[in-house]
Amino acid sequence: MDTKLKETLRQLHASLAHHGPVDDELMVLLRQLDSDIKQILDQPAEPEGGTSTYGLAERTQEITAQFAAKHPALEPTLRELTRILGNMGI
Repeated sequence: MDTKLKETLRQLHASLAHHGPVDDELMVLLRQLDSDIKQILDQPAEPEGGTSTYGLAERTQEITAQFAAKHPALEPTLRELTRILGNMGI
């Protein structure tokens, strides 16, 4: 599943480059989200109670809502990212 997640992140980066500038607040949120997701993907699988992913899907949903209003062309990719994270249990 992390292959699909990585591909969706690549799509998001390409969409950001193609659809023009994003305001600073959203860019900071996206960079933090990207960093958190990459950190999770780089860690080996841990047993129950290991690395906390609490809040990651919720933050993704919040960012998606902000993008839907300001950058509707980017919203579908973020929605897909939220779906993938949910399916991964994150």
